[in-house]
Amino acid sequence: MMEDKKKHEHKNCRQLLGSLSEYVDGELDDELCSVLEQHLEDCEDCRVVVDTLRKTVYLYHTTTSDENIPVDIRQRLFKSLNIEDYLEK
Repeated sequence: MMEDKKKHEHKNCRQLLGSLSEYVDGELDDELCSVLEQHLEDCEDCRVVVDTLRKTVYLYHTTTSDENIPVDIRQRLFKSLNIEDYLEK
């Protein structure tokens, strides 16, 4: 039995997903945005990646808005991640 829809070959997935952050943030130029959206129509794997990224960004924004990390824990966390330069002084 033949499928009605052409089988997706995943030729451009890696290249297009390189622009994923800009796409989700709404910062991608119109032409590449159109190409990516057309690709997403045929590629379930990439749709899953886009949906997961959007949900991750949403959860990050909703869970980090009320930040109550004690200063000493924050300092240890930043030090362990080697990002001490980002600590507020």
